Amino acid sequence: MIKRPEYLDMLITFKEKDLIKVVSGIRRCGKSTLFELYQEYLLENGVEQSQIISINFEEGDYADITDSRQLYNLVNEKLHPDKMNYVFLDEVQKVHEFEKTCDSLYIKKNVDLYITGSNAYLLSGELATLLAGRYIEVKMMPLSFKEYISAVGDTDLTKKYNNYITNGSFPYTLELKTKKERKVYLDGVYTSVVLKDIVARKRIAEVSMLDSVIRFIFDNIGNITSSTNIANTATSKGRKMSVHTVENYLSALIESFMIYKVERYDIKGKQYLGSGHKYYVSDLGFRQYLLGDKPFDFGHILENVVYLELIRRGYEIYVGKIDDAEVDFIAIGEDGTEYYQMGYTAMEPKILERELKPLDSIKDHNPKYLLTMDNISKVSHNGIKQMNALDWLLDIE
Repeated sequence: MIKRPEYLDMLITFKEKDLIKVVSGIRRCGKSTLFELYQEYLLENGVEQSQIISINFEEGDYADITDSRQLYNLVNEKLHPDKMNYVFLDEVQKVHEFEKTCDSLYIKKNVDLYITGSNAYLLSGELATLLAGRYIEVKMMPLSFKEYISAVGDTDLTKKYNNYITNGSFPYTLELKTKKERKVYLDGVYTSVVLKDIVARKRIAEVSMLDSVIRFIFDNIGNITSSTNIANTATSKGRKMSVHTVENYLSALIESFMIYKVERYDIKGKQYLGSGHKYYVSDLGFRQYLLGDKPFDFGHILENVVYLELIRRGYEIYVGKIDDAEVDFIAIGEDGTEYYQMGYTAMEPKILERELKPLDSIKDHNPKYLLTMDNISKVSHNGIKQMNALDWLLDIE
């Protein structure tokens, strides 16, 4: 099992704190494995097996637990009365009104509660209202490039990067040796997300229409787009679709952590722009699975990888507009604002000039980065730091 210390350390830090620990993230990103790793840590640090109560609602053993009262009774009868109990409820959103059970367990002084869910809805409804201020969220994602390299080794990084963007970043794909095996696995994950977290919850009847929206987004990574554009494209291909329907589908895809939406911001005007957004996918293996060997823009793929890494590092991200130019990312973090521009290569002087121009137009003194796949050491262009993207992803200075 890949250790994922970034997430494990968060659980350890909040151990027995008076907060519910909520681990959210797309299916198969490693939430259940994280619980296993944390339970190993507990056992190695004086906790007895009888103090750990772990229930995974993806398992058939718990298929008959369908409401909050049944769930509460199941857990309550397992509680050790005289010791701290570590309660793990995996994919708990499958239980109707599960938030009532969470609230009842939370107020017990001898319960340390951990839950997971594969949909942002977990924290957008009554749980958030009922437990406001009483939980922390650990937002888990598939493997970062750094985590991927820690598992497969750091020889020939460019080849490993190409494997990463082609085969995907779900942890289990590292166990699969052939393209066919990976395709079968990704088909299972994709189908599970679409059918369980989107179609069933949103009661979508036209699954083929949803699939066409997904394919459009995956084929337009990093392009400015809109619901109207998607609806018009679908209609032109003989599949009439309203803007309202598209917006519902996009909302469901975002809630299931399959895609991310990035708003635009006018740097000079200092205002958010209501029209046109960019979308990025949570795992680039999905793109390969859906679109096959269809040609794609390596620059936009790199943009997707960098976006996910910035999210992992805790930044709030916007697409920047300055005059008629675009800055790929405005990244707002605890230490201030940073600007990022990506290009697969900038070796030719005209391309380098084009990539630097938007950043050079920004007159504040916040850090500015140009990330490319060019094999160069870090250089500075009038204060703009150009560096190899893989070095940046691996935190190599």
